This record gives sequence, C-alpha cells and structure tokens, in this order.
Amino acid sequence: MKILIALLILVGLGIGVYAYNGQISGNTGTPSSETNTPSSTNTAGLISADYSNRGLTKFPADILSKTRTQALDLSRNALTGAMPAEIRFLQDLEVLNISNNDMTGLPAELGQLKKLRILNASNNRLTGIPRELGDLSNLQVLDLSGNDISKQDLDAIRARLPSSTRIIL
Repeated sequence: MKILIALLILVGLGIGVYAYNGQISGNTGTPSSETNTPSSTNTAGLISADYSNRGLTKFPADILSKTRTQALDLSRNALTGAMPAEIRFLQDLEVLNISNNDMTGLPAELGQLKKLRILNASNNRLTGIPRELGDLSNLQVLDLSGNDISKQDLDAIRARLPSSTRIIL
C-alpha cells in the first residue's frame, strides 16, 4: 500500500500536481505576471507551494521563510547550480520536486529533512549527489532519472537508505 501511495505521489509530481492519500491538490492560483508568487494549497493537511513552470532561473528565496511547507514543486523551470543550503529550514518538507531544470548539484543539507518521503530530481544535470541523502530515513522514492549520477555516490547512499526506498534511475 505504501508503494502504491508513493507511486501515486510520484506520478502526480510528474504532471505538476500532488497526490496525497487519494486527495489531489493542484495549482489553484493564477500566477502574477509581475511576481513569482506560488500558488498554495492546503488539502488533507498538506501545505504545498507550486513554483512549477514559472521560468525561474534562481531558487525563490521567499520559500525558505515558509517553514511549514510540506510539498514544494519547482519543476519545469530553468534553475541552475545547486539549491541553497538553507533548504534545511523546511523541516516539515515531505515532497520535493525539482525535476526538469538545469541543476548541477544538491546540497548536503537535504539530508537534514527527516520527513522527506519523495525527492524527484529527475532530468537535471546532476553528476554527483551528497552522501547525506542516505540520512533520509523516511524516503520512499528517490527519482534521479535523466541525470548522470556517479555509481560510487549512489551505492554509498543506497546502503544507508531504508531497503524499501525506491530509487529510479
């Protein structure tokens, strides 16, 4: 059942919505032409911020002050470099979708997000990933497909993750 829920969540992330325990919450707001204000939803207790498909080239700093955020969608932008280390302030984060960007690195501080269950970093330009991802004891799905991940890094992380974690390459 947990695998089915995780797959539903992952599929939902792939199409730009979040599926959570059978509830679907998507982009209910209209993006402003002058700002990159996310749409936010609170369905079934899930607080989400949707910055997907906004043409962003930099990580939106304002999200770092929204510490109650549980689902963050930054997919389908033009983000480069790595996420800021301050991502660690989002201690309630359960779902993070940074797919379909041009990111080249993930910060080691991601390993501090103990509630993280889904990490979709597919279709970026990642080659190495921090070994601290192995500290994510609640991680159910790690999607790294469409990247050129170092086998050595991946093996070190896989050895520390729960055996039930589904790694997609």
